Amino acid sequence: MHCPFCRNPDSRVVDSRTSDDGLSIRRRRQCTLCGRRFSTLETASLQVVKRSGVLEPFSRDKVIEGVRKACQGRPVTDAELAQVAQATEEAIRATGASQVQANEVGLAVLPPLRTLDEVAYLRFASVYQGFDSLEDFERVIGDLRADRETGDV
Repeated sequence: MHCPFCRNPDSRVVDSRTSDDGLSIRRRRQCTLCGRRFSTLETASLQVVKRSGVLEPFSRDKVIEGVRKACQGRPVTDAELAQVAQATEEAIRATGASQVQANEVGLAVLPPLRTLDEVAYLRFASVYQGFDSLEDFERVIGDLRADRETGDV
């Protein structure tokens, strides 16, 4: 880490704190040359591999926009969409992988979305699970009904 004041490449960590969301670390550093202090914010990078092979950083905003389309016309708040995006990111980070396929992100959205809204879940699942026929919809609807009857939802 270069000092932002004198560009010295050496600094020492004075204090470290985990952020409230637990996804980053704030470090207070001191330059060993000029003695001035500065802060850094460290996060683990998470890359999404698109179908075309292009890499891009994971974005909660993109997850929210995708889920918002599935929730169109449904009684879902922005706060609930943000919770789905957070749960999705936590599930992906829990795998420990630094790169994930875009389709894996879509599949990670499904569990929190299922608990939020069944209709939106069905819409989203039809894309990410590649429904090809009415039987695919009937199978998932049957699963949703069975879970509702057993209280698993």
